[in-house]
Amino acid sequence: MTWRRAAIFAALCLSTFLPAARAQDVTLTSRDGRVELTGTILGFDGEFYRIETLYGELTVDGSGVLCEGPGCPNLQDFVAELYISGSATMGAVLMPALVEGFALRNGYDAVRETQDKTHFTYRLMNSDTGKLAAEFFFRVSNTDEGFADLLANEADLVMALREIRPDEQLRARESGMGDMTDDNRSRVLALDAVVPIVAPNNPVRDIAPLSLARAYAGQITNWTDLGGPDAPITLHAPAAETGLGQAIDDEIIAPAGLQMSPNIIRHSRGADLAQAVASDAFALGAASYAEVGNAQPLTLKGQCGRVLRATRRTIKTEDYPLTAPMFLYLPARRLPKIAREFLAFTRGPAAQIVIRRAGFVDQAPEEVPLDEQGNRFANAIAAAGAETSLQELQRMTTTLSPMKRLTTSFRFEAGSVRLDAQSRSNVQQMARALEQGRYDARRLLFVGFSDGDGPAVANRGIALRRAEAVKQAVVQAAETADLERVVLDVDAFGEAMPMACDSSAWGRQANRRVEVWVR
Repeated sequence: MTWRRAAIFAALCLSTFLPAARAQDVTLTSRDGRVELTGTILGFDGEFYRIETLYGELTVDGSGVLCEGPGCPNLQDFVAELYISGSATMGAVLMPALVEGFALRNGYDAVRETQDKTHFTYRLMNSDTGKLAAEFFFRVSNTDEGFADLLANEADLVMALREIRPDEQLRARESGMGDMTDDNRSRVLALDAVVPIVAPNNPVRDIAPLSLARAYAGQITNWTDLGGPDAPITLHAPAAETGLGQAIDDEIIAPAGLQMSPNIIRHSRGADLAQAVASDAFALGAASYAEVGNAQPLTLKGQCGRVLRATRRTIKTEDYPLTAPMFLYLPARRLPKIAREFLAFTRGPAAQIVIRRAGFVDQAPEEVPLDEQGNRFANAIAAAGAETSLQELQRMTTTLSPMKRLTTSFRFEAGSVRLDAQSRSNVQQMARALEQGRYDARRLLFVGFSDGDGPAVANRGIALRRAEAVKQAVVQAAETADLERVVLDVDAFGEAMPMACDSSAWGRQANRRVEVWVR
């Protein structure tokens, strides 16, 4: 018996039904008696019934009908149920912290009950009456299992450390769950990153992305090739079925055209991986930013000498190239009101504080003045080639120095004009900010940058078109915003401010971006 079938009434969102009621018929009759629907009840969220009828699946407003039959819910003692499955990294700390934060903010007492190492339940009790309002059931395993539970109709939310795969997307659509790539079907909950790690007593402190890929492919096997001691490298990685394990494949191995070595010690839990690496002087691992533990993170270093460190700010801006957004996926069906309130809470400012305190990177936009941006402008001068004129550098400095950079940035999928997952989430985030009037009476400048591959004039033109496309995407998403209250402009400086070395694919990818500056 699966975890959800053990509480077979999840589809009904009720705690008072007998198991046989799941497949029982009900009759919904309009209050004037003129309309009558008979079918098998599929769910009830406290407000709406979902029933399978001769006409297909129908959703009916409960306030306008009377329900008759053994499957009808007890409206007086309704308890909402929400089933959440997927990533153990998200389920270990992040989601429990958000549930408890939501409960505290909304007048509930959250009581956690642990069933076993992969299952636990939060019971939300009304603080004033002690009445049970909802039960949130968690199954923490990995991203693959989360999507499998969703497709089996055994989960309402999926915790994922990767985007949904095409085959999963197709099966979800065929099952009537809608387009799972749609903005309403997925959201970025928080941000994480893949961080290469070693033991604290290992002398190596930086690594080139290509060297990291070659090490995981088994082509580099001794620390001397990485500037370390003469000793064999012991490789550690997350389990292949985990979202983080798949992110390593997608972001490190695949871009180099390599395959993972079979000689890797795999870990199902990130904390176990970090501990194993920290205790072995000759170990090399790749861990979640939030689960580095006592291990030593390595800096990514390019051939040109430019380095990128995984910090809260560089992950939020995606300046660090190995970012790993943490997703929530939900099917195209109505959830109980308290579940919808919880999802709304996860997008608010209070949730961003909870996310940060849990050790992950939140999405609250920050304004970064020029003097807190490190050596970006110095690097721009040092990297300027023959095609980047002093006049263009001066124009960039004059334009941007009176402004502040938002940590909200936009990048594109490799070889595509489509925004990546984090950037698509940023579009929605910025649109909501405009609708709420957060930037009223201010100027937002969408600034395009490019890599240095090709003529500088053409690169600036490409960067300008990308900046305009991002601006239009934000404007289109901000349906209720009064755009007369804010100035939205675009500009581009092409290859004038590289973040990474253009000599590698990952470096060029990091350099192609649209930043947002505000004044």
